[in-house]
Amino acid sequence: MNSYPQICGLVLAGGRSSRMGQDKAALIHPDGRTLVRRACDLLVDIGCQKVVLSIRHDQEIPAGLSDFGNLTIVRDPAGESVGPIAGMVTGMRLQATADWLVLACDLPRLDAATLSALVNSRRDGEKFLAYRSECDELPEPLCALYASESLPILEQAFADDMRCPRKILIRNDCRLLAPVSPNALDNANTPEDWASAILP
Repeated sequence: MNSYPQICGLVLAGGRSSRMGQDKAALIHPDGRTLVRRACDLLVDIGCQKVVLSIRHDQEIPAGLSDFGNLTIVRDPAGESVGPIAGMVTGMRLQATADWLVLACDLPRLDAATLSALVNSRRDGEKFLAYRSECDELPEPLCALYASESLPILEQAFADDMRCPRKILIRNDCRLLAPVSPNALDNANTPEDWASAILP
């Protein structure tokens, strides 16, 4: 049996939500939770020992988290809110020896089965593991597993001003899994996306 490092969860909620017109993290899912709370709960449900929320340096803490136990909040350094890579590096540095399950907060159809399959599919020596996009067959970097050994790669990419985590996965031979639940990784960037995503 393989012996893996501790797995921690990182929720990225530092986007400016300009296309949505309001903070996506605070949108209310049909189950009554905010999107950010639902993402944090899913990470706990599948066994993450630690959950970290990444937000901008000037951002208010999203609603719905006041009674969430043991949540650690990290903020991007001032002037370095340059997309998800800043939050990923800052969050993962908190526990550099852990593997990290990294999620965007704007995945209203994400389910525990999708996350469990990702965690249970990891192999010794893999730095990255992600799902194949249903749209373009490329890696889905914001519902992906980043092993502890991936942190130096992410740090170097950040230092080199490479802002696209998808390109990092492509360049590092990330193994891709077939989606478990249809549309589970559809994100909601606009009001139209949100209206479609919350339909039964």
